[in-house]
Amino acid sequence: MKRKAHTVLETRGLSMHFGGVHAVDRVDFTLRENELRCLIGPNGAGKSTFFKCLTGQLNPTAGDVVIRDVHVAGREPHEVASLGVGIKTQVPNVFDGLTVEENIWTAARRWHNAKRAQTLTSDAIERLKLGDIRSTLVGNLAHGQRQWVELGMVIAAEPWLVLLDEPTAGMTHEETARTADLIREINHSATIIVVEHDMQFVRSISQHVTLFHEGAIMMEGTMEEISSDPRAREVYLGSKA
Repeated sequence: MKRKAHTVLETRGLSMHFGGVHAVDRVDFTLRENELRCLIGPNGAGKSTFFKCLTGQLNPTAGDVVIRDVHVAGREPHEVASLGVGIKTQVPNVFDGLTVEENIWTAARRWHNAKRAQTLTSDAIERLKLGDIRSTLVGNLAHGQRQWVELGMVIAAEPWLVLLDEPTAGMTHEETARTADLIREINHSATIIVVEHDMQFVRSISQHVTLFHEGAIMMEGTMEEISSDPRAREVYLGSKA
């Protein structure tokens, strides 16, 4: 009998207020082991603010974030990462003055010894097909390539939980398709949350989708279920979700 997946991330009454604006409003959210969850919603729905509360980029106004029984609300991003969480932000967080290989090695070396870090670096470069630019300074790369380097930095750390905020922004159609393949591959060994506005991309990877609207969770289900719901269509169809 297949083992029932247990909860690995949970928010309880999570809220983030900016003055009178309730960007995230008392959100209860549950993520189970080995899930690949996509967060969608129109601009200003609260999905990116919610993501930043999960990763330590924002200190929530109220509520809690629990990752494998550890309460992390208000902790710094590096403290969240130390729990085995790989974080990719909207703007690539890379070192422009280092090469592609040096960036990925630096990320791997943070959590592993030098020998293991080199193995993980080589594996990441091969998986992302970065061999041709491995010696190129990251500051000289196009935006889509910089996104790939940061993805390499994330997977080289061998996280069990991966949080990705708009991972395909600035990518070509081919790069986006490769990213979808990579995310599905990563999901074999890691639980994943993806914040994304590209509905075609979401359809290609999603197992379970959470729709945000006005700072709260409006609906959860498969992409097909959400797409066929009249209220959900009214919220995001025809807009940049």
